[in-house]
Amino acid sequence: MILLARRLLTLRGLRETVYSRHRALSGPASTDMIRRLPIKKVLCVAEKNDAAKGIAEIMSNGRMRRREGLSKFNKIYEYEYHLFGQNVTVSMTSVSGHLLALEFKAPFQKWHSCNPVMLFDAEVEKYCPDNYVNIKRTLEREVHQCQALVIWTDCDREGENIGFEVIDVCRAVKTSLQVFRARFSEITPNSIRRACETLIEPDINISDAVDVRQELDLRIGASFTRFQTLRLQKIFPTVLADQLISYGSCQFPTLGFVVERFKAIQAFIPETFFKIKVLHHTEDGEVDFSWKRHRLFNHTACLVLYQICMEDPVATVIDVTSKPKSKWRPLPLDTVELEKLASRKLKISAKETMKIAEKLYTQGYISYPRTETNMFPRDLNLTSLVEQQTGDNRWGAFAQGILERGGPTPRNGTKNDQAHPPIHPTKYTSSLQGNEQRLYEFIVRHFLACCSQDAQGHETIVDIDIGQEKFSAHGLMIIARNYLEVYPYDKWNAKVIPVYEPGSRFQPTAIEMVDGETTPPQLLTEADLISLMEKHGIGTDATHADHIETIKSRMYVGLTADQRFLPGELGMGLVEGYDSMGYEMSKPDLRAELEADLKLVSEGKKDKFTVLRHHVEKYKQVFIEAVRKAKKLDEALSAYLGQARELPPQDELQMEGPPVVRKCPQCSRDMVLKKKKDGQGTYLSCVGFPSCRCAVWFPDSVLEVSRDEEVCSTCRPHPVHKLKFKFKRGSLPPLMPLEFVGCIGGCDETLREVLDLKYLRGAGAGAPAANGTSSAGHLRNSQFLNRPRDRPSPAPRPASSKQ
Repeated sequence: MILLARRLLTLRGLRETVYSRHRALSGPASTDMIRRLPIKKVLCVAEKNDAAKGIAEIMSNGRMRRREGLSKFNKIYEYEYHLFGQNVTVSMTSVSGHLLALEFKAPFQKWHSCNPVMLFDAEVEKYCPDNYVNIKRTLEREVHQCQALVIWTDCDREGENIGFEVIDVCRAVKTSLQVFRARFSEITPNSIRRACETLIEPDINISDAVDVRQELDLRIGASFTRFQTLRLQKIFPTVLADQLISYGSCQFPTLGFVVERFKAIQAFIPETFFKIKVLHHTEDGEVDFSWKRHRLFNHTACLVLYQICMEDPVATVIDVTSKPKSKWRPLPLDTVELEKLASRKLKISAKETMKIAEKLYTQGYISYPRTETNMFPRDLNLTSLVEQQTGDNRWGAFAQGILERGGPTPRNGTKNDQAHPPIHPTKYTSSLQGNEQRLYEFIVRHFLACCSQDAQGHETIVDIDIGQEKFSAHGLMIIARNYLEVYPYDKWNAKVIPVYEPGSRFQPTAIEMVDGETTPPQLLTEADLISLMEKHGIGTDATHADHIETIKSRMYVGLTADQRFLPGELGMGLVEGYDSMGYEMSKPDLRAELEADLKLVSEGKKDKFTVLRHHVEKYKQVFIEAVRKAKKLDEALSAYLGQARELPPQDELQMEGPPVVRKCPQCSRDMVLKKKKDGQGTYLSCVGFPSCRCAVWFPDSVLEVSRDEEVCSTCRPHPVHKLKFKFKRGSLPPLMPLEFVGCIGGCDETLREVLDLKYLRGAGAGAPAANGTSSAGHLRNSQFLNRPRDRPSPAPRPASSKQ
């Protein structure tokens, strides 16, 4: 992990050196830099082809020239543009989302290549997937003739990270390339031209947060998925033989919410309650008076109060309150609200909603759909946006009414991500069909509603007394529907109530004592689930839909006829099994802490590598405990999947990671004891093999060796565990025991001599080195640290390329 951190720090240092050359691009320094480094041709890269085409059409006023890239899905658009105070030639192209992917290095990619616990420390690398190689080659070819690169990817975390992938690919070809970032929230002429005039530098902190999240998701997901899939396929072969049983640190808490609600319903015990109901029939209709006590769970107590009422069943009006009442217009639309409202009102899933919204955005119909902001910025011209909608025969008259009443007066929320405005229409269209048309219409109506006025009404509350028991009735008269005229997704119904005068008395039509039962909560809808994910910090507005889709596709949950989530047997068993281990991995705390740290990384308030190391180590310890308590998982699942098959002892051992002896002096990964290929003898190896070939080979005179729990107090880096040795008779000096515990960290002179261990020359055993660690604790190494003298190979290695 530390070796990888050093490598990435070097890369980051290179990036920061490059980007320090254009810190204040919109200020005077920017002009000086451009004068020193003349720019004639610029490569612009968007996140998708549709976005590239839309931006190019605006920048070129529709006069761009199209040519083919090496990928048939990613075209190149060329045109002239006035940029950096001069006329330049622009080549606009695109990627298709992430250009690079993260994967373990070759020895760790196969499922049976290593113990899953090793994946927390295994080396990872970014590579270009085969289906994106042509996109990469296009960038490499085009950038040759360019002096500047402008990143036009989406302005969110993922977009910033994709931008740095493009930068890395292009700068590998042309190191002198100047790099800029365009910030925009919609593909409209004003927004694109403003972005061109205010180019900034890419934000490495935002990209770093994505790097951390990607690496943690890979390590956590791969280790747990391999462990539980390989184990459970053997334990429940008839049910799970071909089943991928995936784990994700977001997907599991999401599943946990569904299971928790289901179990709450199962555990619910209905209770009978009792209440007094008063009805009054008049010429104006029937009035239902509610009991101020609401309900009682004691039958006798309710019966006594009911009998008191019936002794003199005449109602006295004790108060009549009349006051204005408003129904608030909606807040501006952020991503989470869009997903929830589309699910509730339009019955479109969150996944489908975001897919459609992204398409509408790239076509220039709406603003960027991934935003946490629910307040309009002051510089956004809302009047012109309302004017665009006045020609529609469904809501045009309402939009005109907003303008005639003095213009938009939006109700603003309190959230602002400082990146994008709320979701709103940017261009009128009547050419859409199906769900695209329904979602666009919803966004338009929501925008017009929040720019309108609250619905106004008049509420009347009548309080009566019968036998000293208090009852009340409510009436509502709607005076002005206002936003409701354009927003059919909200309901507000009038309720007529007769005129009652304070002090007047009347005979109720009926006074009844009725009973009922409490009801359990309902299963979660998709909107409920998204609300819980947002509340507990699971995922982001950009990933909620993906996590929900994952637990559906894995068959961990299903949907009822009314589109509510019901956990499957596998999902129930997994949650109960892991929760019984004591970690409550289905609860949101672990992931919520990570999401909070990622936010701090993106703001530059926490170091990328510190966060990465902390969470890798934390999840690694959780994983080790989960493996040790794996039988609890078997037991929980057997309640749903049938009898659990007993694993052979050798399979159980394969699940356990070997105990760590010390940290590798070369790369700081763990070093563990391993058996040689032929089973004859043991050696100490770094888990980073083959990228790290640090190893200590014990001579044939060592019959047995195992880790002792005692830790050396001298050797560094701490902890260095002592080893328990058993030697062949006659292989040791006289009077020396054949079995003893010693330290191979360098402080044990006798063991150094017996094993012929070689250490770095310099400080003596246990003496601190310049870097604060004991040089005696660092084994001397070029490729391998130690081999018995009788081995002839100058660069010895294990008998197999796999350890």
